[in-house]
Formats: sequence, C-alpha cells, structure tokens
Amino acid sequence: MADQNRSLLAEGTRSNWVRLRTLVVLRWIAILGQVGAITLAIRFFQIDLDLGLCVLAIGASIVFNLILISIYPENKRLSESEALLMLLFDVGQLAFLLFLTGGLNNPFALLILAPVTISATALQPRSTLLLGSAAIVLVSAMIFLFVPLVRADGTELRVPQVFIFGHWAAITIGIVFEAIYARRVTSEIHSMSQALLATQMALAREQKLTDLGGVVAAAAHELGTPLATIKLVSAELMEELADSAELKEDAELIRDQADRCRDILRSMGRAGKDDLHLRHAPLGTVIREAAEPHFDRGKEVLIGLTPVEGASAQQPLIARRPEIVHGVRNLVQNAVDFAESSVWIDALWSSGEIKLRIIDDGSGFPVDLIGRIGDPFVRRRRSDSDKAKRPEYEGMGLGLFIAKTLLERSGAELSFANGRDALAPRMKPPEPRSGAIVEVVWPRASVEADESVKRYGLGENVPIEI
Repeated sequence: MADQNRSLLAEGTRSNWVRLRTLVVLRWIAILGQVGAITLAIRFFQIDLDLGLCVLAIGASIVFNLILISIYPENKRLSESEALLMLLFDVGQLAFLLFLTGGLNNPFALLILAPVTISATALQPRSTLLLGSAAIVLVSAMIFLFVPLVRADGTELRVPQVFIFGHWAAITIGIVFEAIYARRVTSEIHSMSQALLATQMALAREQKLTDLGGVVAAAAHELGTPLATIKLVSAELMEELADSAELKEDAELIRDQADRCRDILRSMGRAGKDDLHLRHAPLGTVIREAAEPHFDRGKEVLIGLTPVEGASAQQPLIARRPEIVHGVRNLVQNAVDFAESSVWIDALWSSGEIKLRIIDDGSGFPVDLIGRIGDPFVRRRRSDSDKAKRPEYEGMGLGLFIAKTLLERSGAELSFANGRDALAPRMKPPEPRSGAIVEVVWPRASVEADESVKRYGLGENVPIEI
C-alpha cells in the first residue's frame, strides 16, 4: 500500500497525465490558424508564397493527426517519450513553415513558444531542456536561412536587421523564461496537490480506525449476551455430565472457549454498540487530543476552557472529525515551533459559536506576510535565529494552508494577527501573549452533536460507510 501511495506522488508520473486528445485538439487549432494566416497573406496582402511547400508543411500535421486518431484511442495517456516526440514534431513543423514564410520577419515566429510551454508544464526538466534547445537552434538558424517574403509586385518585405536580432533575442529569452515560469508554477501546484493528497490519506486512515473502533465496540456488545448464555449452559451441562468424563471435558472446553472469546472482545473494545463517543467528544477532549503530540517538546502548552458570560458552563459536545483534529494539531505545532516558552490554547463558547484561540509568546507573524497567511508557498528569507529554532522548517506555508483548508471544511473561519498589532485588541490577549494569534470560530450548529447523542451517547448499529 505504501508503494502505491508513493507512486501516486511520484514526480515521474506527471507526463502520463497528458491525454493524446489534448495535443491532437491543440494541433487542429494550430492547423486552422496556419491555413487562415497563409490565406490572408496570399489574398489580402498579395504575398507570393511557395504554396506547394506550405501545403506540404500543413498537410504533414493533418496526416500526423489522422494517423494518431486512427491508431490510438482518444483517452490514451502519453508517456514521457511519446509526448516529447509529438512536441518535437510540432516545433519542427512550425519552424519549417516559418522558414517558408520569411523566418524571423514573420511576426508569428513567437508561436514556437507554445510547445516549449506545454513541455515545461507536463514533462520532466530534461525533456523541456531538449525541446527548448531544439527551438532555440531552429530560431537561431532562421536569422540566416529563410525564404524572403515577396509581394506580387516584386517588393520584398524585410524588417531592419536590428529588429531581426531583437525578435530573435525576444523569442530566445521568452523560451527560457516561459519554460522556467511554467515549470515553477506547475511544480508548486503539483507539490500542493501532493500535500493535500497526503493529508487526505491521513484523514482516511483515521476515519477507518474510528469506524473499526465502532465495529469492535458493536461486536463486543452484541456477542456479550450469547457468549454469557453459552457459558451458563456449559456450566449446567458440566454438572449433569459429572458421571461422563469425556462429555464433561467437552462441556468444559465449550466454557473455556466462551471465556476466551469474551476476553478477546474485552481487550479489543469495551464501549458497546456503535459508540457515538468515538465520533463526538467534549470540546476540551478534542483540543487535548489534537495538542497532545506537542506537550513534550520543551514548551509549556496551557489549555483554557471558558464559557462566555451567559453561556452554559457545560462544555459543548462536538464532532471528533479528522479535519478538526488535524487542523488544530497543525496550528498548535506551528505555535510550539515558534514560541519562546509557552503556548496558550483558549477555548470559549457561547450559545451561538465556539472560539478557539492559539497564542504563543514568540516573535509573531512577519508583518509583510500577515495578509497572506494561509496561502500555500508563502516564502520569506529565514534569519539565523529562525533556523536555530526550527531547523527543519522550509518556510513553504503548507502547514498553515492545510490547517486552514481542513478547518474551513468543518465550517470554521480563521483569523491571523500578532499580539502587539492593532488587529489584536478585539482578541484581548493578556501579557505575555505577544506573539502570533490564530483565532478559529465555528458556528455551534456546524460542529455540535445533536440532542440524541447528548442524551443517550450510544446509538444503534449502523452499516459502516466506506
């Protein structure tokens, strides 16, 4: 299973995401554009082109598309080498058509950027490097090798040489820049997808464990009565079969095995039935479960539970969802990482909402980035003190992004501030809580257990939904 998960996240699988249909459709669009451009050049601008060779170049694309459609199904996923060969064909075909139509005197020469951008988006860096190098070589050759654009009256259309050089430099720089830009953006998107997929795997695993606990509890409850009956009947049989040693031994074996089944079920789970306390718990219990992995990391983690004036003193019974546990855990981890000595987790509740404030005594959020907290891949240069406090921290912002995404999925709204900023007074953090503040607010209706759970706790057996 782990190998399958790693293969899902592998960088090398990206090229297989490109469908043949996508490149075929893009090539049809390019063919229509090329036909339209040549038609306009001949009919409206009276440019004398070698129509036969131009038709040959465009026809090659048409034939190539028809062959691909006839051989492969439309939903075929291209391998790395197949996608690279198709893009190399597109670069070569476009370069040949540009050679026939004025080379770099043709303003459409910039279209050679398109295949390189597609490669940077979908293929590996080595493939993009090969394709980009080929494009640059062909563009450079067109400075000297091209069929001039000549009008019907014999006038040659040629831009000054300095503009030819500028056009070449712009296309060359564009190839490099577009490749790096597209590669960087798609790599960050891919990394974010990896992080979200890993988070979903963790949530799915915890959900399955929760469901398994419910199954075990239900089994322990439902099998308790028949096992007790078997034990009682076997004891009576032992008394009645006292004169028959062999039959008495069989009755004793039945009793012992019933006891063994009871002990096994007792060791697996004691709660009974589908224990809804596995799915719901008091607010303080859920917070403590989320923060517990960070209690022994050298920082003091203080949890406070306070009803707002006029609210019931009894803690709300809330859903123990993986999204809430993992989201709060990420926020606590971030606070512990950057705190000097203490982290405060204050839970407050009123009749309409539940608030959770996570505050530390560190240096707080960077002022220039506080408006973007919660976005993925927010980077800043790390000081030596930051590296000493958290040497493994890469500054990607993924932890806060994942926490924000998971908690918002549960119905929460998140706010970020610093204890010493003007944004913080409404949160009213007492000293020395002068570091980063994260406030999470849920409407009670979105996370609170319903009345049947509060009243009875245990529910009837229900099928586990996978």
